[in-house]
Amino acid sequence: MTGLLNDPVLLLGLMAFGALLLALPLAFWNLSGEPRSSTSRVVQLLVVAANLLLTAQLLWRWLDSGHFPISNLYESLCFLAWGCTFTQLFVERSWPSPLVPAATTPMALVCVAFASFALPDTLQNPAPLVPALRSSWLVMHVSVIMMSYAALLVGSLLSAAVLFTQPGQAMELRSSSIGSGSFQKAGLQTDGGTVVLEAAPIALSERLDNLSYRTITVGFLLLTVGIISGAVWANEAWGSWWSWDPKETWALICWLVYAAYLHTRLSRGWQGRRPAWVAVSGLFVISVCYIGVNLLGIGLHSYGWFFDS
Repeated sequence: MTGLLNDPVLLLGLMAFGALLLALPLAFWNLSGEPRSSTSRVVQLLVVAANLLLTAQLLWRWLDSGHFPISNLYESLCFLAWGCTFTQLFVERSWPSPLVPAATTPMALVCVAFASFALPDTLQNPAPLVPALRSSWLVMHVSVIMMSYAALLVGSLLSAAVLFTQPGQAMELRSSSIGSGSFQKAGLQTDGGTVVLEAAPIALSERLDNLSYRTITVGFLLLTVGIISGAVWANEAWGSWWSWDPKETWALICWLVYAAYLHTRLSRGWQGRRPAWVAVSGLFVISVCYIGVNLLGIGLHSYGWFFDS
């Protein structure tokens, strides 16, 4: 206990973990409840508390280390958890459904748990920045990339929820012109044959599909900006715009996967579950790009763990 009190960063991380751990079972319990029930409000308050705790943790680490807190795996995992909770709360403002926290809270919980309990002390403790990282591009490139990962992960998890929601129901991509809960369709009145517009509800899976599409679009744009800024930074630091480093290669693969997702929707006309499978495959690609390549200890972007001599 004394060690936790002497390390406020670790204590705040554990408190955020506790808030998310309480929120997760309540989120699943509330799947059969109403969108604005008391349980939904409790879940949202717990996620807000976790986001604020993670904010305080990152600010404290920033003041303690003297640099932007995203230079090692522990800090980046906490930043990713912060980005996931922030994106989740933003999505819930568009559609306050119990499905949103049930689908997305596990990701933030896994990030905080992995950072707090799985990483060795050498990867948790702050360390001076290497010369290549002492650049204003650190904040620009890494924060944008991490926020893109957060948005893409949340969007992909919502796509995964599409696959398990109303599986036997056909889906049709429809836009909403009179609010978030309905769209307009034409109909003929029986008296006089006049054309009127009447509201028709949007199915649950279609709402999830629409939210996933919008969230992934934002994440894809952020990823594009992050890759471009990374290329500029690499040229400044190492004299090369692109070196086919394993991290760079997998970031490009990640970009191509989500570009394919958007292409199938915009150009091929795919709707519902077929593009959802493409988005779900992006979860694996991001995992390899973010965790797999780093922990193998290879390339310029690795933190080195499994094979660190």
